[in-house]
Amino acid sequence: MYARNVKSVADAKAIIKERGLEYVKVGVFDIDGIMRGKYMSRDKFLSALEKGFGFCDVVVGWDSYDQLYDNVQITGWHTGYPDAEVRLLPDSCRDIAWEDDMLFFLGEFAGKYEDVCPRGTLRRVLERANKLGYDVKAGFEFEFFVFEETPHSVREKNYRDMKPLQPGFFGYSVLRNTVESDLYRDLLDGCVEMDMKLEGLHEETGPGVLEAAITVDEAIAAADKAALFKTFAKIMAQKHGLMATFMAKWSPDWPGQSGHIHISLTKKGGGKPVFFDAKGPDGMSKTMTQFVAGQQKLMPEFLAMIAPTVNSYTRLIPGFWAPTEATWGVDNRTCALRVVPGSEKSQRVEYRVAAADCNPYLALAAAIASGLHGIEAGLTPEPKVEGNAYEKKFPKKLQLPTTLFEAAGRLKSSKVARDMFGDVFVDHYAASREWEEREFRKHITDWEMERYFEII
Repeated sequence: MYARNVKSVADAKAIIKERGLEYVKVGVFDIDGIMRGKYMSRDKFLSALEKGFGFCDVVVGWDSYDQLYDNVQITGWHTGYPDAEVRLLPDSCRDIAWEDDMLFFLGEFAGKYEDVCPRGTLRRVLERANKLGYDVKAGFEFEFFVFEETPHSVREKNYRDMKPLQPGFFGYSVLRNTVESDLYRDLLDGCVEMDMKLEGLHEETGPGVLEAAITVDEAIAAADKAALFKTFAKIMAQKHGLMATFMAKWSPDWPGQSGHIHISLTKKGGGKPVFFDAKGPDGMSKTMTQFVAGQQKLMPEFLAMIAPTVNSYTRLIPGFWAPTEATWGVDNRTCALRVVPGSEKSQRVEYRVAAADCNPYLALAAAIASGLHGIEAGLTPEPKVEGNAYEKKFPKKLQLPTTLFEAAGRLKSSKVARDMFGDVFVDHYAASREWEEREFRKHITDWEMERYFEII
């Protein structure tokens, strides 16, 4: 049986029996978009398919560096870190391309932990879209740098003088993608095998940087594929003796790494697209105009879900292909929102403020929820930007937070965020971002040492 044909508990049991597997691999994505998982014995897995299983709830109570939050309520020393309930998703079954004959199953947090589950948060937003009569399609694009390094070597070098896969600028290079064709083909073929097919993969402009565009799909499937791609692209690179990073910006000398999201709506139940109107300005329907207006209005309030790390904000500076205000334009890549005009089928909005370090579930949830609010409230966007958005001045209400701490505060005080995502999620997520900024402020940077040590 082909793994992606598994749709039910019965199918999952059948494929494991057919293959004679003693173990399978399971995983859940945490608040930072990091996959946490393990090998599970066949008997344990078959039981978990029916009843779910317990996963130490520390995975919702620590940061990306396994440090325990001291400011969240859902878990902590005050609860004793009990097990969190996890439900397995039979239809997520995949072969792991770079691990012979091993099956992988995705899970999501359940019970009280569903309130802070990234996948569950996106699912609730999509349920709201369905109630409004819409299905959502989405596609992610990620830029990522590849280095001739290992997890040991980067630490030995203290993350300095790392050697990129290739030097210098050479965007869209056929020379380099042919020289490195073994790497490219391994990634392309592996993504096909794992049902996260890429519609494009090319050399970006910068040393060793690639850009991958994942084929569009229904929103929840698109987020699954994006999260899996980030995990398994890094796995594949390390199996080649390389390292891939999805940091928003790893060097001040090179552009940051984007995580653009393309979004469109269709009538619920496989109906026609609703963003296109041949008689509308730039082919935009009233629905699309309101959707873009909501995204624009709420981008400053939701930014913590889209730019989730301290490092995210080093990318959001003028002139480096990253927006600095909640602007929109038609086929204008200097804006935070790029309306991509076209036919009924291709008309869409590109949410360009997101970076490669985003949690795909939460970034997509924020991008969709803000658009739905625009439809619900009948909003009208600010005038579209013509020309270079970096050279124009915009009202204060369009300015984006400049730090993670500020962004967390905006999210925490957002009434729309609480309506869309729930109080439990907003309080937990905002606290986790405030923690992240506090952890950063405990450290002394090289910049501070060079600037102040002798002179100040």
